[in-house]
Amino acid sequence: MDKGYEKQQFETLKIKAPVAKKFRRFCRAMSGSQSMTLLLMIEFFEHNGISPKESIGPQMQTLESLIKKRINGVIAIMKDIEKNQTKPTVAMMQSLFQEAEPKKKPLLLEKEAKKKKASLLKK
Repeated sequence: MDKGYEKQQFETLKIKAPVAKKFRRFCRAMSGSQSMTLLLMIEFFEHNGISPKESIGPQMQTLESLIKKRINGVIAIMKDIEKNQTKPTVAMMQSLFQEAEPKKKPLLLEKEAKKKKASLLKK
């Protein structure tokens, strides 16, 4: 029995024989009663705001292939950025930081002071 509809009476609908057979096969596949299957179908169309006459659009396989193509495009762009921008920049930064510390040059004052000492010692 259909839950919530046990006490409801049956109503007849006039449906062509081939359509009725196809609907009964569909109901068996859905493993529900004909009334509940029809109710589920109506609720589906109302909930999604579509008409049975409308096309839902591209199939899932088509959408999946589209998404895969877009993802592959994004991956290619990221690899290109990594190859042409990130790796060279990282290499330049590493070479800058790995350079030996510059040799300490004596201050100019020290040179002058040494020269004065040397000239004083010579005298």
